[in-house]
This record gives sequence, C-alpha cells and structure tokens, in this order.
Amino acid sequence: DVSSPKHGKVDPHNMPHVGGNMWAGGTGGRDTAGLGGKGGPYRLDAGHRVYQVSQAEKDAVPEEVKRAAREMGEKAFKRRLKEIQMSEYDASTYERFSGAVRRQVQSLRIILDNLQ
Repeated sequence: DVSSPKHGKVDPHNMPHVGGNMWAGGTGGRDTAGLGGKGGPYRLDAGHRVYQVSQAEKDAVPEEVKRAAREMGEKAFKRRLKEIQMSEYDASTYERFSGAVRRQVQSLRIILDNLQ
C-alpha cells in the first residue's frame, strides 16, 4: 500500500531498482520519485528499463496521497525553476516551443549517437 510520497534514497552506484518503497529513480514501486510506480511525488528517470504497475493499482491510490504527491511535485518544480532562474511563464513558453520540435530532436539524438 502507498503511505506518503517522498524523494527516496539515491543509489550511489545507480543500480536499477524495481518495486519497493526506498529508491529514488526506481521503477514500478510506490511512494518514491521514479517511473512506472504509484503514489510518488514526481517522475525521476535514472536511465533504467521501466516496469509499469497496472492502471488499476494507480487508481486505487487514496486521494490524500495523490494530493500530497501533487503538492510535493509542485514544490520540487518551483524549487528547480528558482535554481535555474526561470519563471513559471518562461517554463511554459519553453515547453510550448520544445514540445513542437521534441520528435525531431529525438531523431537527431539517435542519428548523432549512431555516428559516435
């Protein structure tokens, strides 16, 4: 069961973590920042294969945990914007322009990685 959202511990060796309730950047777990899990405050990609929990499990997360996770995610987002000296307006403008070329940028990254 989910209890309360948190960032989680950072693995100093960046090992993949699947499931559980401990590691930041893990996949398919609960309460911690990561991908494919439930009840975490925000998405955090550590570069590993993503294991996804079912939509039914995600839907079963209590509303107070979802609300706490959203609030924690918003605070982390605002803190990061402040760190990089970017306003919320700047972030939304960046996202609008970035989203328009996201697919082309991804294709270019693949081509450049293959050339390397």
